[in-house]
Amino acid sequence: MSDIALSRSADYGRLTRIRATQPEEIAASAARRQRRGLPGEGERLLIIAADHPARGALGVRDRPFAMASRVDLLDRLRLALSRPGVDGILASPDVLEDLLLLGALEGKLAFGSMNRGGLQGSVFEADDRFTGFDAAAIDTMRLDGGKMLCRIDPSDHATVTTLESCARAVTELARRRLVAMVEPFWSLRSESGALRNDLSPDAVIRAISVAQALGVTSAYTWLKIPAVAEMERVMAATTLPALLLGGDPPDIDAAYADWHRALSLPGVRGLVVGRALLYPPDDDVATAVDGAAALVREART
Repeated sequence: MSDIALSRSADYGRLTRIRATQPEEIAASAARRQRRGLPGEGERLLIIAADHPARGALGVRDRPFAMASRVDLLDRLRLALSRPGVDGILASPDVLEDLLLLGALEGKLAFGSMNRGGLQGSVFEADDRFTGFDAAAIDTMRLDGGKMLCRIDPSDHATVTTLESCARAVTELARRRLVAMVEPFWSLRSESGALRNDLSPDAVIRAISVAQALGVTSAYTWLKIPAVAEMERVMAATTLPALLLGGDPPDIDAAYADWHRALSLPGVRGLVVGRALLYPPDDDVATAVDGAAALVREART
């Protein structure tokens, strides 16, 4: 076994030992973590997303269990976070805690994923209950904000519960002066019963209009939205900062072109991308991340 492989094995063995015998070390690592600030005027962010497994969404393109190995996911995340131009991470509690213990979050922004209850493919998928971080834990862990999925299906009664829960989370984060990153979609069921997000410009504008009004204040609300057609018209629907999501694009070159165009718009503050960079078609994580970082750097100038 190579020295690198031995070191990797020791790192992940240490995670299990700490979790079994010293769980308090997670909070201690969070308290010690070196933080960084939110972007200044003209700056853009590149955030790596890793909260998909918590919703049972393990697939990438034609690989249904691409994200099933936690060790492999952590390897990819550590590599991505080590690349120049990567500003931080968005993840569920379990992933953030692993990265904290591995020392991979020093000097990075960290956003906690809050509602992961709408499991992919379930009959209750539109019921995006808050099963992850809450605002108090995000504050205690010294994270920089919380992210929430807000799917709006007018035909599903669960939507109103999701809206109410997201509004409460926005309010509780704002009271602590923490960013509320809201990811809104106008969604509908297909004939097969699958929940699908409507990515037409009109639907994205409608979802933004609802999401930006959630909570008692929007002072600390950011949007996480897709790069779609007519982005100038989409971004005209809001004065809030927006980050572009990556999703699982079938054509990565087309996705880069879409991000490049959208990053030139004044309200767009950067990218939040997970699977497209962590599991690129050629499995070259470093090159994929560097390409996205180059787009963000170009937008900063």
